[in-house]
Amino acid sequence: MKIPKAIQNLVESFERLPGIGPKTAQRLTFYLLHVPQGELDKFSLSVQNLKRDTVLCSICFLVAESDPCHICSDEKRDSSTICVVESPLDVLSFEKSGKYNGVYHVLHGRIDPLNNIGPDEIYVKELLERVKESSNGFKKEGIKEIILATNPTMEGEATAMYIAKKFREQSTINNQQLTITRIGRGLPVGADIEYADEITLQRAMEGRQVYE
Repeated sequence: MKIPKAIQNLVESFERLPGIGPKTAQRLTFYLLHVPQGELDKFSLSVQNLKRDTVLCSICFLVAESDPCHICSDEKRDSSTICVVESPLDVLSFEKSGKYNGVYHVLHGRIDPLNNIGPDEIYVKELLERVKESSNGFKKEGIKEIILATNPTMEGEATAMYIAKKFREQSTINNQQLTITRIGRGLPVGADIEYADEITLQRAMEGRQVYE
């Protein structure tokens, strides 16, 4: 059976997306065949405007509608605390919790030597410069704490260690008072201990608190 070129082209486009295999790409394509043309036009327009109507914040590199983003421009946020994350989706997760009132820095990746991703391929240099500028008096309030919130994976840990090392070197040179912290790691709510890996259990024990 010869597949129409329009269908084949869309299937191939879907296959390029992460997590989409050939079968899923075909199902999505044939599903869209049954969608009204007006909905398809709106979908197409949304894809076309995805990059046109978004920018990277020049301060924290969050994907936003304006520069600076709504978080960096919010005077109610604690600009002395920066939470370093791997992706914009991580920012959404922290914001949903409603428990953090500082600002962010989005790396847009993590150090991954196996995939040829080093510190220069993500926004580490910009983070170091951002903190350095604040210590030189260019900001009203200097940065006091860096929260390393990269994922608890081998690559995420390597990224956190690299950033922490660089900040300690920079703080020593500039006599900067900077606290570097790592997000707590341990057993998630609802998890069974028997299924937890050794590193997770180790972190859970290290992060234990007085039970009240």
